[in-house]
Amino acid sequence: MRSVKEDTRKASAQQSRRKSHSDVIWAIVFLAPALIAILTMRIVPGISAAYSSLFKALPGGLSVPKFDGLGNYVKLFSNPEFIDTLVRTIVFNVIINPVQVMISLALAVLMTRRLALQGVWRTLLFIPATIPIVGSSIAWGAGMRQDGPINAVIKALGGKPQPFFTSPSQALFCVGVVATWVGVGYWMIFLIAGLEDIPTEYYEAASIDRAGPFRTFFSVTVPLLKRQLLFVLVSDTVANFVLFVPIQMLTNGGPQNSSTVLMFDAYRTTFTFSSRNLGSAEVVILMIVMLAAVGIQFLLLREGDDR
Repeated sequence: MRSVKEDTRKASAQQSRRKSHSDVIWAIVFLAPALIAILTMRIVPGISAAYSSLFKALPGGLSVPKFDGLGNYVKLFSNPEFIDTLVRTIVFNVIINPVQVMISLALAVLMTRRLALQGVWRTLLFIPATIPIVGSSIAWGAGMRQDGPINAVIKALGGKPQPFFTSPSQALFCVGVVATWVGVGYWMIFLIAGLEDIPTEYYEAASIDRAGPFRTFFSVTVPLLKRQLLFVLVSDTVANFVLFVPIQMLTNGGPQNSSTVLMFDAYRTTFTFSSRNLGSAEVVILMIVMLAAVGIQFLLLREGDDR
């Protein structure tokens, strides 16, 4: 009798191990494309940039690169224009990221209310995310021209036409408008999914406690939506740190470098000024700043889980 029980137990253990091995194999199969993409499009280029940043060569590749250690970094941080670009990049992200997340959250809350034609409104808000950013940049560039439709509306309302992309004080703000137009509908979808996943029992309990809309929102909705909010914030932060197309198409970093951020400056240094090693150093600095911002956000997520 014992032998039969032991054989049954062994057979069950072997079957469990086979099932576990099968699950691991299928997990590898499904994760392989994403892991390969991350390796080839993120990790390898990052390592290559870090390695290239340690060398120095004449612009245009006219000489053999020589090891220069941290020389490129010293050169960058001794350049006031680069410091201005670094500060501008950080300030831009500190402002635009929370603004985009708050707009996305407001739209998500609105789109989870009982509205007529709710599906239509959700689709209309999501459409800008489906349009290539090149197309959106062209459309906003035409709309914000001196003789464009936006200035025509401002003039019709009695206001003074604005220079928008040609103004040092407005160019980067206008780039932020384009980025927000493209992004908020996309991030809204994630937040809608999070809102619809919150059990209704929490809202019923808040109603029994006679909590008003604002208290319910900040005491129930926001805490239970923290994971989705931080995911959106992290993803949005990465997207805005590497923002390039609207700047390249609409302002080219100007006027007077007022819209130059690190991503565009690294591109310009590498391909316009043909200084690959210096451009690689800028990319490394951009990665460090971006990872620091993302690390702080993940720390907030972990602290939220601990509570």
